[in-house]
Amino acid sequence: MSHALSSVWAIPFAGMLLSIAFLPMLAPHVWHKHYGKVTAFWALAFLVPFGVLFGASAALGEFFHALLGEYIPFVLLLGALYTVSGGIYIRGNLHGSPALNTAILALGAVLASLMGTTGASMLLIRPLLRANDNRQHKAHVVIFFIFIVANVGGSLTPLGDPPLFLGFLQGVDFFWTLQHLWPETLFLVGALLCIFYALDYWFYHHREEVFPLDPTPDDKRIRFDGAMNFWLLLAILILVLLSGMWRPGIVFPVLGMEIGLQSVIRDVGLLVVAILSFKITPASVHADNQFSWEPMVEVAKLFAGIFLTILPVIAMLKEGAAGPFGAVVAAVTHPDGSPHPAAYFWITGLLSSFLDNAPTYLVFFNTAGGDPKALMTSLAPTLTAISGGAVFMGAMTYIGNAPNLMVRSIAQNRGVNMPSFFGYMRWSVCVLIPLFVLVTWIWL
Repeated sequence: MSHALSSVWAIPFAGMLLSIAFLPMLAPHVWHKHYGKVTAFWALAFLVPFGVLFGASAALGEFFHALLGEYIPFVLLLGALYTVSGGIYIRGNLHGSPALNTAILALGAVLASLMGTTGASMLLIRPLLRANDNRQHKAHVVIFFIFIVANVGGSLTPLGDPPLFLGFLQGVDFFWTLQHLWPETLFLVGALLCIFYALDYWFYHHREEVFPLDPTPDDKRIRFDGAMNFWLLLAILILVLLSGMWRPGIVFPVLGMEIGLQSVIRDVGLLVVAILSFKITPASVHADNQFSWEPMVEVAKLFAGIFLTILPVIAMLKEGAAGPFGAVVAAVTHPDGSPHPAAYFWITGLLSSFLDNAPTYLVFFNTAGGDPKALMTSLAPTLTAISGGAVFMGAMTYIGNAPNLMVRSIAQNRGVNMPSFFGYMRWSVCVLIPLFVLVTWIWL
């Protein structure tokens, strides 16, 4: 396909990402009502011309390749994590001291790689807000929660963040990111926790910081409603691990593709886990968590367009320096033709800050050759840079990673005066950019 394409075919993909980035800010009411139609427009803007030029069978082949190869596994994993985490409600009201807040952020960093940044964020943001509802300054607590739990903490497994799961679907080993990204992740999480503790300590010891009356009844006993969902989280982990480590060699031909038995078991298992979780979770738990399918429906619709429109971009990137995107390839390549890990880290990261980090990861994964065996071995520093850039710098803006906006929305609904889009960026630039520079200097 790639030899017959020009850079014009990237317009639907660019339009899709720019719509996601800016329409929620410029026309929020129109976007929330019609985002499905916007997605369908950009998907058809690629599929219809492609079908006219190359034939309907070729267009349908590309459609089913995107659907079966990546989209369905991706949405099933996110859906299972979203459903199971939405079935767990933490009761009890602790008091938001600097030590307690730091401990919750540290716990969230660990859970993010086990149950996803979305799952960990939805599980912990409400009890964290309840713990701090008797304090005057709360926005910084939510901001650092986004930095640590909604982004950096999810960098160690494919369960943690969507970009890494896409890499897993491309053939990256389940434990590869843990083995190669743990030093950078430990450094960033540790540094952010120290900075947060110092800042929160300063706020906490201001006069009149803590209100005399706590709005939440004082109940220090922590309880988990819907605790059976923790077992279902374990089931998700086992299913994903099984699909990455078990290769029985049994494949099923489906619409011109070969689907492995391990992938079928994983995807069917994830669907069963999600249905089971929703059925066994008491309605009161979903009500307390303000559980709604709308965030998951939005993700499913948007990524349907992303996975389809990204196909010609990936094909052209695979042509390398001689292809339509030779300038992009040259920007991340040394003069001798070898990849430039630091450039991959910053370019992947900066684009992940303003676009969605999952497709950005996929673009640069293919820019680096798209061969998982080579990227895990001889090109390991490059894949480390791409993975770190996509996950870490998703924290730079509200739109870099899906949980960012979800956390901000919940905090605002609970009365927290959150900063604007650019106000948040002042925090991220001042706190995160110096740490990313140190990561580059030490490891890249």
